[in-house]
Amino acid sequence: MPAPGALAVVHDDADCIVVVKPAGLLSVPGRGEHLQDCVAARVQSLFGDALVVHRLDMATSGLMLFARGAAAQRLLSIAFAAREVHKRYVAVADGLIEPACGDIDLPLMADWPNRPKQKFDREHGKASLTRYRVLARDAAARTTRVELEPVTGRAHQLRVHLLSIGHPILGDALYAPPEMQARADRLLLHASALGFAHPVSGAPMQFESAAPF
Repeated sequence: MPAPGALAVVHDDADCIVVVKPAGLLSVPGRGEHLQDCVAARVQSLFGDALVVHRLDMATSGLMLFARGAAAQRLLSIAFAAREVHKRYVAVADGLIEPACGDIDLPLMADWPNRPKQKFDREHGKASLTRYRVLARDAAARTTRVELEPVTGRAHQLRVHLLSIGHPILGDALYAPPEMQARADRLLLHASALGFAHPVSGAPMQFESAAPF
């Protein structure tokens, strides 16, 4: 994993902040002194009242939303829980995905003996839904660039859902076979679009970030 790059602030106002997280940087602090550098700490160094609303996996890059103050955090958290925040991701997956669009509706749960991994489990898993749309196929490289919309927000949902249909994301150190991990120097997954209602004014907010791969 390359060293994390600079954090880009793409929006800030009195109630919310949107940043672009680099791959390889934790969203929130981990355990231990060496895991204190994270998106939350960097944002809070710029905006002292910034509070976490959601997270991205350490290996994932892209748009993250922060609230300013407890009242805005509560309103944005309610919006996430009600699925009123719209997110889209771009990934590069192994193989040529067919058909060109569709739903992946597979329940997921923690793979406790292999934490932090998640797994597909029809009996005990929680309902999980991802919509996908093929953006481009590279027949020579045997890869597909795909847009992903997580309707639910389970841990590692996009990574496990693509794995479950036989198309793991390139560079995925947790789920891809070693030969597919070696085909990229990072997880090729980027949070590319984020839409939500402003927590105070209610105005529609829409942000986009091009995938850096």
